Order: sequence, then C-alpha cells, then structure tokens
Amino acid sequence: MKKAIQLAVILMAFVPAVTFAQQSKVNWPQLKEFHTIMSASFHPAEEGNFAPLKANAETLFNAARTWQKSSIPEEQFKLKETKDALRRLVTDCSAVHKAVLSNRSDADLMVLITKAHDTFHTIVGACRQQD
Repeated sequence: MKKAIQLAVILMAFVPAVTFAQQSKVNWPQLKEFHTIMSASFHPAEEGNFAPLKANAETLFNAARTWQKSSIPEEQFKLKETKDALRRLVTDCSAVHKAVLSNRSDADLMVLITKAHDTFHTIVGACRQQD
C-alpha cells in the first residue's frame, strides 16, 4: 500500500510539468528569439558572470522592441495584459541597456535584469489564456 501511495505522489508531481509542456507550444518566433537572448544574458549573471549581459544588452533591448511590434497570438495570450507586459519589458530592457552603457555596477545590473526577467515570465505565464 505504501508503494502505491508513493507512486501516486510521483505521478501527481509530473502533472504540472506535462500541462506546462502542452501549453508551451507557442508559435511566436519573437518570443523564442527574446527568450534565447534573455537566457544567455540572465543566467550567467545569476552566477556572477556579467560579460554576456553587457555584450547582449543592446540586442536584448532590440529583441524586446521587435517582440512588442509583433502580432500577439490571441488564441493563446490575453491581448491587453500581454500588450501591457510587453510595454513594461521594453522599458525594463531599455533600462538594462542604458545601465550597461553608463557602466553601472554589476549589482545594479542584476537588479535591472532580474526585473526584465520577471516581466518576461509574466508574459509567458500570467498573460496566457486560461482554458
């Protein structure tokens, strides 16, 4: 009986992962492009390596602007919330780019890129249409 309960708990743990995998099939090239640049910039910064962030700051900002101008897949995303979040993302990425250009400290850059990263996750999470 104990093994059956353990198996049930393990299977239940995978339900959110399967659900997310099904939801993540979004055909929005600008989202994928932005995510690639954000990932290559943010995650090294988390580990204390700010060189990729500094090298990618302008590209990240431009990718955010391109994404904002693209068509939102309305069947998968809430239009108003996504537009608002994309506007915030462009502002956040602009702040990162300006901070890099003005040689702000790594601590300041971390705060700014974390804000942009959180906004990105708002778009891919909270702005999704609910079934």
